[in-house]
Amino acid sequence: MSKQRPPEPSEETARQEELDVVSDRRPKLDARKLVTGDVKYTADYEYDFRDVATGKILRSEIAHGDVKSIDIEAAEAMDGVYAVLTPWSEEVPDRPYTSAGQSYPEPSPYDMRVLRETVRYVGDPIAAVAAEDAETAERALERIDVEYEEREPLLDFHRAMDPDAPQLHDPDEVENKQVGHDYERNREMHVEGEIGDVEAAFDAAEERDDAVVVEGEYEAQYQSHCIPEPHATLAYTDEDDRYHLISSTQVPNHVRRQVAQLFDVPIRDVRVTKPALGSGFGGKQSMLLEPVAMALHRATGRPVMVEMTREEEFTAMRFRREAAVELRTAVTEDGEILATEFYALGNSGAYGPHGLTVTAAIGKKPLPVYPRVPNVRFAADAVHTNKPVPGAQRGYGNPQGTWALESHLDEVAHEIGMDPLAFRRKHHAREGDRDEISAITAGEGAAHVIQSCGLEECIERGKEAIGYDDVEQPDDEHRHRGIGMALTKQGSGVAGDELAAAQIKMNEDGSFVLQTGAVDIGSGAESAMARIAAETLGCDLEDIVVEAADTDTTPHDYGAYASSTTYISGNAVKQAAEEAEERLRYWGAKLLDEPAENLETREGEVRSVETGESVTLEEIGYESIYGEDEREHVMGQGSFCTDESPAPYGAQFVDVTVDDRTGEYEINRLVLAIDCGRAIDPGEAEGQVEGAQHMALEYATRDLLDFDEDGRPQVTDFDEYGMPRATDQPPMETILVETHEPSGPFGAKSIGEVPTNPLPPALANAVRQAVGVRVTTLPITPEKIGAKLD
Repeated sequence: MSKQRPPEPSEETARQEELDVVSDRRPKLDARKLVTGDVKYTADYEYDFRDVATGKILRSEIAHGDVKSIDIEAAEAMDGVYAVLTPWSEEVPDRPYTSAGQSYPEPSPYDMRVLRETVRYVGDPIAAVAAEDAETAERALERIDVEYEEREPLLDFHRAMDPDAPQLHDPDEVENKQVGHDYERNREMHVEGEIGDVEAAFDAAEERDDAVVVEGEYEAQYQSHCIPEPHATLAYTDEDDRYHLISSTQVPNHVRRQVAQLFDVPIRDVRVTKPALGSGFGGKQSMLLEPVAMALHRATGRPVMVEMTREEEFTAMRFRREAAVELRTAVTEDGEILATEFYALGNSGAYGPHGLTVTAAIGKKPLPVYPRVPNVRFAADAVHTNKPVPGAQRGYGNPQGTWALESHLDEVAHEIGMDPLAFRRKHHAREGDRDEISAITAGEGAAHVIQSCGLEECIERGKEAIGYDDVEQPDDEHRHRGIGMALTKQGSGVAGDELAAAQIKMNEDGSFVLQTGAVDIGSGAESAMARIAAETLGCDLEDIVVEAADTDTTPHDYGAYASSTTYISGNAVKQAAEEAEERLRYWGAKLLDEPAENLETREGEVRSVETGESVTLEEIGYESIYGEDEREHVMGQGSFCTDESPAPYGAQFVDVTVDDRTGEYEINRLVLAIDCGRAIDPGEAEGQVEGAQHMALEYATRDLLDFDEDGRPQVTDFDEYGMPRATDQPPMETILVETHEPSGPFGAKSIGEVPTNPLPPALANAVRQAVGVRVTTLPITPEKIGAKLD
């Protein structure tokens, strides 16, 4: 289908003040069953089967080497063991694939196998067992004897491309290679792009008396998703001899396609359903368990449930990648940025899912906050090491990039003696600006004009809320208070690479069934889709029944990632509802004997705007289905894709007090003002901001994942991980700055990821403001501050 632009804003704006359901504060649809425990997650489906087997995975104990032999005889001989699989078992596909749940063809290399003969990190899957229960399966794993031939591990991503570094991948064994790859140097990909003439701008700056060049290097750490519900997949064959996977996935349709290709079965013979999801944060955008569950099911002929332990979540699933950024900026003494050069090095770990797209996003997402910088150069490399595999995580490269860019620009402002907030105000994005930087590595013709941007209002309201201009210092001479700030943006879906479809059908009583492929990962997406449908149809929210995320029964949707759901899926739902609403007015015209153009749907009725006469949706439901002279099932369909990805924007403020004797600091207050377009559900929007701020606080302040000299992970459970407790959370204020995005449903943009980005640099900037030292590596700890003060 051709890519679309939604209608111009006129008809939307006319109804801004007349909305009944959108922007109204009420509980989300599944709130009661969530808090009462009645919701059903993937692992709960195990109890629907009498002969279900439990699947467990044997994982590598070394970071780098070859599996020479696997002795499974003792495990196979155990009572209650149904199957033991190795890389050489006939049920295990012997073809490369990627675990990245992205559009086809995936922008990730096919570089992994279901079970692996060459292991590249501690946690690589090498064998699998299906048994009558979890205890038996665990004991069977203990009886499997593996012989390895170890190789030297590569753990430092800074030396991955060194000539003497161990090589991880044979290029002949990797398919679907990405741009700039060089596997002999452990490079998964390389991208670069330029706007203007950067070197000429730097050369000119060196010759000017009123200009300086500021350089900086910044590093960001690994981070776990810390999902409450571990990954789980149940695989079985239904009564029609079709494979059915019930899985905790963010991307059901991508999983269906990938499983079908991997096992060489028709897509029609694979069904994937997603029950309630106990959060994802991007960690469930990867196909991690489905191939193993499928192989064990084919080997046993039984339903097989594979569920991760918490240790596996912390060691063998997916993570936010560590990264290093080098920045160079030429700036005049009065604050005019002449040129910026940005280089990102991302650690892809053992394999390459999301390596290209996340590493490129480290620069391509934060740089467009300042679209009027005339000369910009960006380059990035993703490299392999023998550490666990990163993937997608909330913010998708932007937290690493924003950490670097916003810290660097703050330092640039200090270098020229300018207030950091005033410096940003000279350059930040505004409506009407042309954003070329988002497409800096994508070729010509991809630039776009910003149609909505509330960044200036975000700055002003955040500044006022935090008391930016009125900072009172503590009485103690060794304690110093400072306020730091940072700006951010994200996107709403992947421009030019998304698709969502929806269908609505009317019941006789005037209620509706909304069928959508949109995936709710705990964020309230189903409620948001229901709100969009109800507002368009003129019915109450409770009259929308949502049926979602089943590849057999719901229309296609790429899934929940890239902050796409409200914008991409929401536009598809709105289209479907508008088509159904048109049919409601047709039937209303028949029953009221008035032209359809005189009618509107509001409050469960179709009414005349001229006479006030009305007919209920229930009357239309019965008449359309059971009428005498004409019958119709009132339905609507929508399908949406677009080259647009309108940006939500944010301004973060952090108030901190630092002890100059020890480097210890206290965060007094957090304020984040977010431009999300129109908030479809204000309560859920605020919840998204607060949850993202907690994740960002963790990223900014805590040592998270550590590895020993052999690549063994040192963090295996929550009690060893640095997640802040609720009592550690400083006071926080969320400010929703509502603008109108003309391409969004009812003016909406996304909000799920953007609040994750700006807290770490804003905190570092606050420390810089308070005591004059700059922390350039995450996390920001008292030890690092104290060392710089000394």
